[in-house]
Amino acid sequence: MNSGFVLCLSPAGFHKMAYAEFGPVDGPLTICVHGLTRNGRDFDKLAAALAAEGRRVICPDVVGRGKSDWLPRPELYGYPQYLADMAVLLAKFGNVPVDWVGTSMGGLIGMMLAAQPHSPIRRLVINDIGPFIPKAALERIGTYVGKETRFATLQEAEAELRLRMAPFGIRKESDWAAILATSLRTLPDGNYSLAYDPAIGAPFAAEMTDMVLWPVWDAIKCPVLLLRGVESDLLLRDTAVEMTGRGPCARLAEFAGCGHAPALMEDDQIAAICAFLGGI
Repeated sequence: MNSGFVLCLSPAGFHKMAYAEFGPVDGPLTICVHGLTRNGRDFDKLAAALAAEGRRVICPDVVGRGKSDWLPRPELYGYPQYLADMAVLLAKFGNVPVDWVGTSMGGLIGMMLAAQPHSPIRRLVINDIGPFIPKAALERIGTYVGKETRFATLQEAEAELRLRMAPFGIRKESDWAAILATSLRTLPDGNYSLAYDPAIGAPFAAEMTDMVLWPVWDAIKCPVLLLRGVESDLLLRDTAVEMTGRGPCARLAEFAGCGHAPALMEDDQIAAICAFLGGI
């Protein structure tokens, strides 16, 4: 694994967006983008599998997460900025077709990019998100995102992560260890916090309503694989089924034992993505 960054621009100035890179530099390009409070290292196992098939895989930390810079103004955290930053990332790696794997927020970013005229996205994998998100699910996320986190010990941090990420369906202790290793930052006083800017929760301070993006979905032309946790409250099954019958008419794969969102660490989840992307 290698790492790097691209320099992006917001109304408050320049900021760095970090990324991890796997696989041969001349391989077909795949970009994997994480969920709201997560970071690009969530894809380490998937990226290694794709790299073994000859793919070049880029896993960015969306601004405000992981090793990327934080924005100085909370109101700048939102999809217009995320889309602009991803356009810089796409430019960095050349004018080539790209396969996109997006979990939750990363899936929405992928949908919005794929819906644009002349989009470079060739194939799209969306992990447990869709063009209808119920208000209740957004309110659940709002109960924790944006809250300050501080832990005196790694054990306290691990307990919080296991609670928050229980719906991900992570089964192996080695995977939990990997999550812990990439989800924290050490504070100047020696305490720990989660590796994201609490200000990313600013949009959740407003009154929540159902999120409806069907026009975006209907504008997508590329093939889509839709992944869903059987117990998901963000991607309702009725929504997932409708996504198979309109717009790009996604293929649907559901995984038992998890909700929002499948961690993409289990062999069957990784195999489904590799099969859809077709090796190289």
